[in-house]
Formats: sequence, structure tokens, C-alpha cells
Amino acid sequence: MLENIGPSMLTSLREPVKFAATTWIFVFNGSGRADINLVNHEISAPALVSVKSTQIMQPTFLSPDFNATVMVMSKRLSENLFLFLNSSPLASISLRHPVVSIPDDSVQDFKDFIQATKSLLAETSNPYGSQALMYHLLLFIHRYGYKCFLPFKDEVVSRQGRMSDQFLALVQQNFRKERFLDFYASKLEVTPKHLSRTIKKQTGFTAVEWIERYVILEAKVLLKSSNLNIQQIADELNFPSQSFFGKYFKKQTGLSPKEFRNS
Repeated sequence: MLENIGPSMLTSLREPVKFAATTWIFVFNGSGRADINLVNHEISAPALVSVKSTQIMQPTFLSPDFNATVMVMSKRLSENLFLFLNSSPLASISLRHPVVSIPDDSVQDFKDFIQATKSLLAETSNPYGSQALMYHLLLFIHRYGYKCFLPFKDEVVSRQGRMSDQFLALVQQNFRKERFLDFYASKLEVTPKHLSRTIKKQTGFTAVEWIERYVILEAKVLLKSSNLNIQQIADELNFPSQSFFGKYFKKQTGLSPKEFRNS
């Protein structure tokens, strides 16, 4: 847990960053904007931001008075936690709404939760500390956290909306190897034309544009935050050659991979 995170401490996130662990960001002051998996979100305190493992976030603006507490969960803890939540409507709602407002009358409850969590983490002599922490988190979600999602409890997701959600989830899982629309249309049991038309209507981008955006975003993350050379990044993203990757990247960004890395 990290408290009193201000804009000066987030300068390293000016480029896209892939999160290795599920992270909750409690914003108690200020405002901001951030792209989470290529979707722009407005953040205005008090707010809860949930970033799942493997998602990519890039803050695009933070006000000078921005202040937040960040809670990063281990892979084991987050997996155990969401095993309990998978059957709950909260799971799907939180995926669709990674940024939500904290009701004003619940702000103190959230702050008390943070202090109670710190106390639990400090009790290193407790042999059942991990179990206590997990049930503490579950209790918080179902006693206070759910209030953030109440505005969406009666949200009706259209068939096209569900297709869009399923498509984006498939792209996130498969874009490194599958860049052709036929693969995704087959998985969703629709024609490529119908899929592209639906995704454009729902999101403003075509299906192919979403695939390209994910590939380029991942490439940017690898170029800026890994020690892989450009050939290794091309291999990681399943390009037939470094040259092909370079041309693809430059077409989308206007820069070669090397130019982007050095910029």
C-alpha cells in the first residue's frame, strides 16, 4: 500500500504501463484523465479506479492537487479474491466501469478500510494473516465498495454491447498472435462484416482498428519498459520479421521502433 500519491510521483507513468497485478487506486483529492486499455476515463475525487492484471494504463492529465492511495495485490491474492466474486454481478460491472465515484457519505468508510488494511498487514505474527486479509477485502466490497456500482445495477447491456465486450476481451487475450478479423468473427459466430459494423457502432472504432491499437500499445510498453531488443519484441508480437514490425509500427505511429524508444 502506498499513501499520499501525488502527480509528481506519477511522472513515470507518462508512457503506457502494463500492470502486473490488480491495483485499486483510491482518489481522495483532485482530478485527472487516464486511458485504461485504450479507453479514456475522467477521474474526479472521490473516486475508485480498478486496474486489473495485464491491463494497460496511461495517465494523460493529473491536477496539481491530485492525491491518492494505491493498493497493489499479489497475483495469488487477487486470483483468490476474484474466485469469490466471479459469480457476483459486481465482477462484470467493475470490468465495464473501472472508474467509479465514491459516494460522499462513504468516503470515511473507505479511509477507515485503508487504515484497517494497514493494521492487518502489520500483524506479521498472525499465521492466518492472508486469510484474514482476503475476508477483510471481501467484507469491504460487499459492505461499502458495492455502493460505488449502485448507479449501474440496472444497466441493460444490449446484444451488441455484449458482443463488443466479448470482442475486446478476445482481442486482449489473442492480439499477439491473431491480427485478422476472421479469427474473432469465427469465435463470436458472426460474419466479419457484421462484427466490424457492430464494433464501430458501439465504440467509434472498427474491429481492425482495435486490434491494431492493442498491438501498437503493447509494442510501446515493450519498447519503453523492457530490455528486449527490437527483434525480440517483433518475435514477442508474432511478426514475421523485424523489418515487417518496423514498417507496421511506423505506419501507425509515424516513428520507427528505435526512434520511439529513444524519444
